[in-house]
Amino acid sequence: MTIRLVIADDHPIVLDGLANLFAQERDFAVVASARNGDEALQAVRQFAPDILVLDLRMPKKDGIAVLGEMRRIGLTAKVVLLTAMDNEDVLDAIKLGVNGIVMKDMALRLLVECVRTVHGGGRWIEKSAANRAIDSLLRRESGMRTMAKNLTPREAQIARMVADGMPSKHVAGRLAITEGTAKLHLHHIYSKLNVHGRVALLRFMQRHGLD
Repeated sequence: MTIRLVIADDHPIVLDGLANLFAQERDFAVVASARNGDEALQAVRQFAPDILVLDLRMPKKDGIAVLGEMRRIGLTAKVVLLTAMDNEDVLDAIKLGVNGIVMKDMALRLLVECVRTVHGGGRWIEKSAANRAIDSLLRRESGMRTMAKNLTPREAQIARMVADGMPSKHVAGRLAITEGTAKLHLHHIYSKLNVHGRVALLRFMQRHGLD
């Protein structure tokens, strides 16, 4: 049985490499190639492939947006996602029911094995991708618990605004409080989270995936 593929990647060299990879296998047929998310969706609609091999990062629509749109309109092609690593997007892809995730720096033969496994009804999630994504989720949840336990809702809001680089004056204007009140809240935040200054607060937020 021939496995019909649509392949999507915004880099022409990578796209050609994928086409050549599958052309060497007797049980694959690449029915269309796409260089952005919109083209990928159009090709899946037009050719109804068995599997869409999809880059995570693409213009117009990224891999997550394509996955979401496919589920919304009922396209049934299975999806194997290629990624160089983005923890949050990998989590989103898993939640959307992606059938396979392969790291771009892995050996190409693993992509072929992944596609065959997915076509056969299996699921292939690279352990490194899954482990990093889960680690990111756990760190985020730990940070959120720390903030919920130690900060008031207003303080948590201000912590995020300051971590985004917003000066106290702008925080005050956004929240309709005085600049002095904003600075007092910030002092309490530093004390409760045991951080010293804006840079340390930003590092805390980044370390816990809250930035």
